[in-house]
Amino acid sequence: GTDTDGDGIYDKNDACPNVAGIAAFSGCPDSDGDGIQDSEDTCPQTAGLAEYSGCPDTDGDGVSDDKDRCPKVAGLSEMAGCPDSDGDGITDQRDTCPNSAGPRGNRGCPWPDTDGDNVVDKDDKCPNEAGTLANNGCPEVPSEKVQAMLSSYAKTINFDYGKSSIQEAANETLQAIVAILIEYPKANFIIAGHTDSIGSEKFNQTLSEERAASIVEFLTSNGVDPNRLSSIGFGETSPITTNDTKDGMAQNRRVEVKLDN
Repeated sequence: GTDTDGDGIYDKNDACPNVAGIAAFSGCPDSDGDGIQDSEDTCPQTAGLAEYSGCPDTDGDGVSDDKDRCPKVAGLSEMAGCPDSDGDGITDQRDTCPNSAGPRGNRGCPWPDTDGDNVVDKDDKCPNEAGTLANNGCPEVPSEKVQAMLSSYAKTINFDYGKSSIQEAANETLQAIVAILIEYPKANFIIAGHTDSIGSEKFNQTLSEERAASIVEFLTSNGVDPNRLSSIGFGETSPITTNDTKDGMAQNRRVEVKLDN
């Protein structure tokens, strides 16, 4: 009989008479010797497994090498066989921070949160000061440092003698106070007026109330919500120093901007 491919199997019994093969597959070849004949083997030149149609799964991740974009590193089937160590949906090879989950928009890295308030810097209007999500990452109330700043600003505000009209020189300071108050929209403040001891107690009480009210008027006319402000006058009852000297009296004629807890 004729044996065209010289594989020892006569053509009449050879399912693949023109290609040398083996008896186990009726004369058809199994080039890679994996027990799967070439015609049924997706990877005929590389020994593999029947469950993967004759293809290998080198990294043992359940994705055969022919379909595995990362054939030497175990990965996930939904990632075409590539790993995603941090589970953020970005394969390690494309992930700048493969061990820390992050959004695609930041190349797989978590957005930084400098102040640790759980509002990421890109969305945080106060990235260096811990705050709340509701207040865009800014604190609901000013820190002691900011309160001290308000206090020092307020001390420099001067009024016309015996009147509640604010001297023009205080305008810049008041604008700085406005800016701080607007930065903390959820905080309420008390404006307290004080006088020295010259004049009657009744006059000083009224004057202190009017001065505090004129500060409130300035703040509200410059954008501060009036519902967040209240004013009170203490007259001459709360001096911070002696009224026996000119300098002492000047210090006692003051307004205070305080957080209303």
